[in-house]
Amino acid sequence: MSRILVAIQVEQLQKHVSAKGRPPKLSLEDQVLLCLSYWREYRTLFHIATSYGVSEPTASRIVRHVEDCLIRSNLFNLPKDLPEGEGID
Repeated sequence: MSRILVAIQVEQLQKHVSAKGRPPKLSLEDQVLLCLSYWREYRTLFHIATSYGVSEPTASRIVRHVEDCLIRSNLFNLPKDLPEGEGID
């Protein structure tokens, strides 16, 4: 989990967005936990959002933001080897 946090913190430092608007309700650690619970437990965003005290659209934005940060970090990419041979539909 620490590698995930570092990847997201680096992304946020590189972005260096000015502090406009409302501060986030969840800490960075809670955002990562929300995302991990969504991936692991296969619960709906509505149920995860109510567990963390945020709205469903907010939970969706958090999951999307964490996924985007991890993809851009290149630390958690899936292998891109496609199987070869017959019988693949």
